Amino acid sequence: MGQGTAADDTGCHVLHVDMDAFYASIEVRDRPELAGQPLVVGGDGTRGVVLSATYEARAFGVRSAMPVIRAKRLCPRAVFVPPRFRVYGAASKEVMAIFGSITPVVEPLSLDEAFLDVSGALRLLGPPARIGARIKVLVAEQQGITCSVGVAPTKFVAKIASARCKPDGLLVVPVAGVLDFLHPLPVSALWGVGERTGEVLARLGLRTVGDIANTPLSALQRELGVAHGSHLAALAWGRDERQVTPHNPDKSIGAEETFDTDVADPERIRRELLRLSGRTANGLRSGGYVARTISVKLRLANFKTMTRSRTLTHPTDVAREIYATVCSLFAAAGLDANARLRLVGVRASGLTRAAGAVMQPTLDERPVGWREAEQAVDLIIRRFGQGAVRPAALVDEENRTDGWHRPEDR
Repeated sequence: MGQGTAADDTGCHVLHVDMDAFYASIEVRDRPELAGQPLVVGGDGTRGVVLSATYEARAFGVRSAMPVIRAKRLCPRAVFVPPRFRVYGAASKEVMAIFGSITPVVEPLSLDEAFLDVSGALRLLGPPARIGARIKVLVAEQQGITCSVGVAPTKFVAKIASARCKPDGLLVVPVAGVLDFLHPLPVSALWGVGERTGEVLARLGLRTVGDIANTPLSALQRELGVAHGSHLAALAWGRDERQVTPHNPDKSIGAEETFDTDVADPERIRRELLRLSGRTANGLRSGGYVARTISVKLRLANFKTMTRSRTLTHPTDVAREIYATVCSLFAAAGLDANARLRLVGVRASGLTRAAGAVMQPTLDERPVGWREAEQAVDLIIRRFGQGAVRPAALVDEENRTDGWHRPEDR
């Protein structure tokens, strides 16, 4: 193993590049006076969660997905800012464009991380570690933020390497050093080891990746199942056959909302479902997809979560159809009249490319249907902003004082 470009990177054609505290770093970039201070990006209200935190805030124990209220108790002097997803999305596109300038074989995992296969770039740009260093420089120069890069022979090892050299690091795991790198790590470092699997492994006395590697495969399969046991054994020996897959299609598109206070009023819930249906439909059209399956997610005040789905007879990207479906699913969920919800969500899955899909005519076969009308709204919004056009039921939402706020895409 080696930091920087000095280690032997022969055969290490996979890079995992991960932005450091992405959302928080963007906020500090745009407000330089906050540099060096603990800063937390999170949703507002009593139900908000931490989306990102600078390393100064993490030193106090602040972590992503933590309730904002707890983060304020841990670090009361931190600067708390609301998220700006449009800004983060724009920065992500620029970062992905940097990756694309290095190699066409880029597999994004989220807004702020991706795998790269640099096999085809070696002759032009040099060895993998040098390419990783080049990416770090380009991201810093063009976006004013830092990233960490793992360089390894496989995706699994590269991802662990990037996490182990944060922030602003570059770590090469040589082919001959993979097992020396992996075996001292805790079992939680392996993909597929969650809380439940971790408990099983602990009961067996397996604490490190090396412990798993040195356990008979039959024992792992007996305790974890054949597939899962075989998967963990392979990873423990550094075996990962997956290739970097460029342009991995979205499996689903949707949005959800956590209310500041639990909501029992069905009309308010339906208004939120209308808003989320619009955002989901817009996400489908923006990505060039249509969906066959529509789902509604309902989380009760006691945290019990219900999900109901329906597969349509034809694919759609029309908010009106999505909304009608989720309202029907909501009504059929059989909730008690006094049930209070803390979260609702809408999701579209079973995606196919809109260009090749057979679409159902709408508005009684008229020349201009709902789909065309919503596409026209998309153009208006792109030109004049998100609030330029909205359903009549949502016109007064901006002026509400009951704690409702716009949902965030997940």
